[in-house]
Amino acid sequence: MTQSQTIMSGANAAFIEGLYEAYLSDPQSVDPEWRQYFDEVRAGARETAHSAVQQAFYELGTQKRGGVTLPAPQGVSGAQQAAGALITAYRVYGHISARTNPLKMRGLPVVPELTPGYYGLSEADLNEPVHDGVFSGPLRDVIGQLQETYCGAIGFEFNYLPATERAWFQERIEAGRGRGQYSPEERRRLMTKLNAAEGLERYLHVKYVGQKRFSLEGSESFIPLLDRLIQQAGKYGVKETVIGMAHRGRLNVLVNIFGKKPSDLFAEFEGKKKISDDPDVAGDVKYHMGYSSDVRTPGGPMHLALAFNPSHLEIVSPVVHGSVRARQDRRGDRERQQVLPVTIHGDAAVSGQGVVMETLNLSRLRGFTTGGAVRIVINNQIGFTISDPRDTRSSRYCTDVAKIANAPVLHVNGDDPEAVAYCGDLALEYRQTFGKDVFIDLISFRRHGHNEADDPTMTQPIMYREIKAHPGTRALYAQALEAAGVLTAGEGDQLVERYRDQLDAGDAVVEEMENLEQSALAADWKGYLQTRWTDDTATAVPQEQLTALGLKLSEIPEGFQPHRGVGRVLEARKAMARGEQPLDWGMGEMLAYATLLAGGYHVRLDGQDSGRGTFVHRHAVLHDQNAQDPMNEEYLSLAHLTPDQGRVEVIDSTLSEEAVLAFEYGYSTSEPRALVAWEAQFGDFANGAQAVIDQFLSAGESKWQRLSGLTMLLPHGYEGAGPEHSSARLERYLQLCAQKNMQVVVPSSAAQIFHLLRRQVLRPYRKPLIVMTPKSLLRNKLAMSPLSELAQGRFQEVIGDETVQQARRVVVSSGKLHWELTEARDADKEGYAGTALVRLEQLYPFPAEALKAELARHPGAEVVWAQEEPQNQGAWLMIRDDLERVLEGGQRLTLASRPRAASTAAGYASVHAQEQARVIAAALGEPVTREDVEAQVELTAQASAQS
Repeated sequence: MTQSQTIMSGANAAFIEGLYEAYLSDPQSVDPEWRQYFDEVRAGARETAHSAVQQAFYELGTQKRGGVTLPAPQGVSGAQQAAGALITAYRVYGHISARTNPLKMRGLPVVPELTPGYYGLSEADLNEPVHDGVFSGPLRDVIGQLQETYCGAIGFEFNYLPATERAWFQERIEAGRGRGQYSPEERRRLMTKLNAAEGLERYLHVKYVGQKRFSLEGSESFIPLLDRLIQQAGKYGVKETVIGMAHRGRLNVLVNIFGKKPSDLFAEFEGKKKISDDPDVAGDVKYHMGYSSDVRTPGGPMHLALAFNPSHLEIVSPVVHGSVRARQDRRGDRERQQVLPVTIHGDAAVSGQGVVMETLNLSRLRGFTTGGAVRIVINNQIGFTISDPRDTRSSRYCTDVAKIANAPVLHVNGDDPEAVAYCGDLALEYRQTFGKDVFIDLISFRRHGHNEADDPTMTQPIMYREIKAHPGTRALYAQALEAAGVLTAGEGDQLVERYRDQLDAGDAVVEEMENLEQSALAADWKGYLQTRWTDDTATAVPQEQLTALGLKLSEIPEGFQPHRGVGRVLEARKAMARGEQPLDWGMGEMLAYATLLAGGYHVRLDGQDSGRGTFVHRHAVLHDQNAQDPMNEEYLSLAHLTPDQGRVEVIDSTLSEEAVLAFEYGYSTSEPRALVAWEAQFGDFANGAQAVIDQFLSAGESKWQRLSGLTMLLPHGYEGAGPEHSSARLERYLQLCAQKNMQVVVPSSAAQIFHLLRRQVLRPYRKPLIVMTPKSLLRNKLAMSPLSELAQGRFQEVIGDETVQQARRVVVSSGKLHWELTEARDADKEGYAGTALVRLEQLYPFPAEALKAELARHPGAEVVWAQEEPQNQGAWLMIRDDLERVLEGGQRLTLASRPRAASTAAGYASVHAQEQARVIAAALGEPVTREDVEAQVELTAQASAQS
């Protein structure tokens, strides 16, 4: 073993860590030998990551335990060395041995690094005096002080943070010995909120026997914690707090935090109250419903919003962050201090749901940060029926995912309301100071089963024997306050009776309720209610303005050197802006954004390659090829159009679909004056966000009356790219369509995408917009449009064929297939004479009147619906009835498509080409026999076998 390995043995790791901490603060404070060693460790770096150095010590320590002599500065005793090591060990490991669990069935883990024997100290050594900042006295007493500070009701995890943040935590924690000091008035308020939390649950338990409510009993300290956070946040200047949580404790939050009237809640339990009598409003169960209210705080009125959410546990968290980001942007809150996100998690869900990691990864990205969230884990130590550590997770804590965001964690015993309140104070101050996420792990228990009909003793007999004997946090705290003289004898029971009387009266129990007309700068949705998709809106823009904005889009700063390929695109766009050549898709789309921004609307576009565009068509964000600073190489022309333009963000997102799409949904629900668009890298990548699409986009209005104008851009089209990059699963979106809940479109030209995107914002109609965008069509000359089509007209749901009158055959199709049919027909004009090609650009809401009028021009014609997708996919099965209903007398409907298939598309380019040719031939009238189909199946099987 080398000398350095001997010095770094495990028995001394904590001491070495303490020395390194001192060295970082003042290199001259440590012995020259150690200073030289640490200089070598840092290798000239400004700051070596604390965790990396710590890990190096631990790894060396695994080679030998104890029994080594440390090089000590002259005049420093062994006890004093051990004190430094112990102090650091308690800062690093104290949380493991903290008394954070109100249940005692598993006991406290033993941490060797926290024992004197680990450092070879004798009983006599414990009497030696030591002094280290706030810790001083005989070593025996110092150990007691450390136990009190770091192993009390709170376990502090912060030693993986940067040095300044570690110092910040140490200063606050050690000054108060790990606890806060609260006045009698503050303690009475904690007691009042704790009493209300328990009181509501017990009242509902008796009054509505067996009904699901997902009780908070066992975790009642959550209510005084949330109340404390809100009231203290007001002092920091927070004007809005947005809260997201799943179902456990939600009814308690609604009544005891938001001020919902108990009588309204009781009416919901009794089935007497609905959010609307509109037959199109399905409603939702009471523990999914959101709410908003205004409360008084020491800093003034605060708007509270509780996000609506489904039972998909953690999916509401990114929705909350998107909503918060929109509110901050609307307020001009660039420091992100005025709107606070608070998300509440379950212990099983926070470690088990991948969207938690995705959302944490967004927390400090420039396009998504909200300045940090306070994340509370209601840790009742059981997930439905699973509580055995061998089954729950692979890490020590359910909150270990916090480390990917470099977020501190405060583990706290839910039976100690004052410790819980101190965690709230510390977490809020940290968030406001550093702009980062912070976790509060509220360790508690679940008095009943997963819902009130469950019997948890079936699966957790030992746990529930202890829970049954537990008197409850309220009783324990009332007893403590009566003993301290804060409450008079018997006053705790009087509070119970008083709260029960309030519930019987049915009025709001939150005293701080404000009756404000509308919170300052809140989004106004009134103008978007009771509107229809058929309402016409002018989307054309004068040609002079289009030219001016088009030239602005093509400008670059002096000295900025674009990629030569991008340079050619910019030159072409100048010609397009001047009307010298038709506009391609990218220019039509960019002009839509530019004209909206110039009109004072906002644009937020994100996706995994949105700046350039996956298919190199957009070039919204340019990169200087001669840039020296990678942090300053970008140029967004959309941000430099006019002095008073709207906000614009074009964001290349992280490789996440679920969290990012949920974030954008949340943003869209809080900002009606913005075009909020998410672009999938390939259309089927949206599969990873299916819960967002199913539970929020398609049903949010029907369940919760929440409007959203979110736009999804999904590249779609069969071009031989294989199963994963052909279909955006159009059929899935159409299957979700009903009651005019969203729009599904397949635009086929630059002018169409221009008018469509403008219509989405200018028309006071806020429904999600699903756009099947092209790939190869982006550069197809047939899909280009003259500038005049942007200066005139509007988005057309149906585009007829003016070249054919009274056709014998009418082929109706969408997207790029139309242009392939056009090329095939024009190549054989004589053979396909009398064939009309009609574009159905909007699939839902189905434009029945427009299509009926177009088909009426061709009486008696055979009408063919043509699609690239297999028969069991694409639009056919969902729009067949709609097509049948618009046929005129004598017309009959047939289909041209690929045959039914399990996969979306063939994986071989040669097979794709033959399939596509057959679809086109069938659509235009060439017969496709059974033999053709069988031959195709055989060909596909042979190709598969060869692979």
